[in-house]
Amino acid sequence: MGSLTLQNIRKSFGATEVLKGIDLSVEDGEFVIFVGPSGCGKSTLLRVIAGLEDATSGHVLIEGQPVDHVPPAKRGIAMVFQSYALYPHLNVRDNMGLGLKQAGRPREEIRERVAAASHMLGLDDYLERRPAELSGGQRQRVAIGRAIVRNPKLFLFDEPLSNLDAALRVNTRLELARLHRDLTATMIYVTHDQVEAMTLGDRIVILNAGRIEQVGTPMELYNRPANLFVAGFIGSPKMNFVEAERLGQNGAKTLGVRPEHITVDPQSGDWKGSVIHVEHLGADTILYLDTEQAGLVTVRLFGEHRFAPDDILFVTPQPQRIYRFDADGRVMG
Repeated sequence: MGSLTLQNIRKSFGATEVLKGIDLSVEDGEFVIFVGPSGCGKSTLLRVIAGLEDATSGHVLIEGQPVDHVPPAKRGIAMVFQSYALYPHLNVRDNMGLGLKQAGRPREEIRERVAAASHMLGLDDYLERRPAELSGGQRQRVAIGRAIVRNPKLFLFDEPLSNLDAALRVNTRLELARLHRDLTATMIYVTHDQVEAMTLGDRIVILNAGRIEQVGTPMELYNRPANLFVAGFIGSPKMNFVEAERLGQNGAKTLGVRPEHITVDPQSGDWKGSVIHVEHLGADTILYLDTEQAGLVTVRLFGEHRFAPDDILFVTPQPQRIYRFDADGRVMG
């Protein structure tokens, strides 16, 4: 498969710079996730890698070779989009093999590659069906199969699960993880969903306003966020932030603590508050409290807890789990 190197990638649309100097190395066989809020530049960056957009400056290297002036079809990549982009008049077999047919590959080779991809994706029973006869999840698998048959150096996924319902998203996520293991392929995957990022990626690239905020494994980003943005983006429910001055803390500008790192006691604790809402999720209970000392605080408790709005509770952040941020939003040692 293929490694990927991005060197100082910048991209402007008119006077608007949307990528502001991206440097990144992806190793052969890695599953790397680009994640960030809408407008952060993640899909634009993917399109630059694919050659669908030209970088304003900087270089893209695949397997150590610059491809800045190589057309998309010759970069050795395969891209799976949010929309399935299947031909409605072709059946599954022909949709999956069309790219190979257009490239002039022998008929027997096309048959073998389509059969292998179909078996891998559980599509053998649907090869004669047209896209209109398939579910959303099945259509997405066909689109992935169309990419697999090309044996690309890089797989590029642009929010491929966003059109699926919640149950299908989970199932397809599992299929993608298994597919990566089976193919040992290099995959770049764009999403705005941090759950997808945390559950799929070997490493996650967090983008914000055209810049990389941090790169790391899912648990590195969860346990050791570099700044306020990463700390607030990774984790669900999101981290609580409190002005340090409000709590009489010196040195730090902001304190942060995750909802799952706060203990609850009806009798005593650091912050006294009134419950304003409770979310009973079965495995978890999420409390939202209006506290005198820290303002609105979110608490995640494991299991079912019978609290109700207007209950008065005391909450205490675990001291070893408190993050301290300076005036620039960077984590303090």
